Order: sequence, then C-alpha cells, then structure tokens
Amino acid sequence: MVDNRAHWLPGWAEDAPEDGDLVLAFSGSNILKPGDGWFLRWGGPEMGDSRPEALALGTWDDRRLYVTTLPDSGLPGLETVTLRDALLLMPGSPADLLSTAFQVWQWWQDHRYCGRCGEPTQAHPRERARWCGRCNIPWYPRIAPCVIVVIRRDERFLLAKSSRVTRNFYSLIAGFVEPGESLEQAVAREVKEETGLEVGNVRYQGSQSWPFPHQLMVGFFADYLGGELVLQDDELADAGWFSPDEHPPVPPDTTIAGRLISAMKADIASGRSPS
Repeated sequence: MVDNRAHWLPGWAEDAPEDGDLVLAFSGSNILKPGDGWFLRWGGPEMGDSRPEALALGTWDDRRLYVTTLPDSGLPGLETVTLRDALLLMPGSPADLLSTAFQVWQWWQDHRYCGRCGEPTQAHPRERARWCGRCNIPWYPRIAPCVIVVIRRDERFLLAKSSRVTRNFYSLIAGFVEPGESLEQAVAREVKEETGLEVGNVRYQGSQSWPFPHQLMVGFFADYLGGELVLQDDELADAGWFSPDEHPPVPPDTTIAGRLISAMKADIASGRSPS
C-alpha cells in the first residue's frame, strides 16, 4: 500500500491558512471534491467567500495542507463524494490522507472541552493534542482498536452479511477490543458471540485505519475448532462457508477485509495448510 498521509510537523496548531494553501473540505462525512483532484485552494474561487475554521494537517508535496468544513450546496464546481465511497470504490483516491483528515477534524470538533472538568481546551504547543490547563492533561485523537478475522475450515472460509449494512457485500467477523483483552482474546470472543463458533491458531496478518469513526482494524487468520453457526441477529443477517472459487460479492482490496479474503483464497488455492 502507498503511504499517502500528510507529513505532520510540530507547531501545527499555530499555523493559519493563507491564500493558495491546500484544503481538504468535508460536509459531514462527505468530501467536497473539485473536478480535477481532491484539494481546494484556500481563497480560491471554489471556496467563494467562505473562510471557515481550518485545522493544519501538515504538508503535502511541500505545501501546507488544512482540513475544514464547508456547506455542501452553493459552492460551484464541487462534487460531493461520501467518504465510504472514496475508500471503497475509488482506487485512485488518497485513502490514508482522507482517513487521517476526517479523523483529526472530528477529534478537533469533539474535544473543545475537557472530558474531566468541562473547561475549554487549547491547542497543545508541541503535540497533536488539545490541552486542559486546569487539569494539566492532554486529549489526543481517539483510536479504537478493532479485530477482523477470516476463519478457515478445511478448504473453505467463513463470510457473513451484516444486518446493518445495506451494501450487497459479504464480509468478515469484526468487533471492538474490550478493556483488558488481548487482540487474540477479542478475536475468539467476537467470533463466539456473533457466530457460536470456536476458533484457534489466531495469527496476525495486517492492519488498516478505518475512519468510521476512528477505528484501527487489526486483521487475523484463525482456524475453525468446533461448533455450529448460530448467528447473533442484531449483528448478522446471514453467514456461511465458501470456497475460493464460489462466494458472494466481497469488499474490494482497498479494504483490509478484501485483502484478508484475497490472502485466504490464495492460501487455500495453493494447497498450504494453516500454520
């Protein structure tokens, strides 16, 4: 994968945008995209008279880069693209950068006040954090660890359809890590809760930041040990065991789910045994 994050530098909070600086603009969870790329220019015609609050992300191609919110109407020449579509369906998008910008901007809006005493927070002078002078504590961007797993049973693997997602994808079992759990324990618990299955030989495969809203998806392979499928109704609408050659639509390889599924299909097709 290409690392297309912005290059962050200390002193970020002291910077204010100037005409010509690059801007990523959101409206809710939608990206406001100019037709020729992903960046607006601060003070450019696509922004009209808007000069909203903006937060420095760092530099991109040696130019200063900011994130902001704009209305999704009344600004000519901007296309509205959902963040999910940009990450799932547009392979040429700067996915890491868009994910970082959305998460940092949401954190900046959500932590204007200290979660302990309620006092207004200020920008930390040296770190990407908000600072409560009364409590003398920083508030960093939130990151919520999640596990996601491909379960192998002989020459097949488990796919499941979420009961909450409308897209016609079958994907993988996933869930948030609870306090006190290891990642491997979280895999076993989530699989048991959602499917009734027992798994073992849990082994790490990779990770991906996922900005819905601020997750770090940690991917694993696991082996089926026993049990029958008993689905958790509020999580899963359907699930089943599939072969590499015959399975329903799955997420693209721009997602960790898609890459895990492709890797498992390659493992099974090559004749490799779980290790």
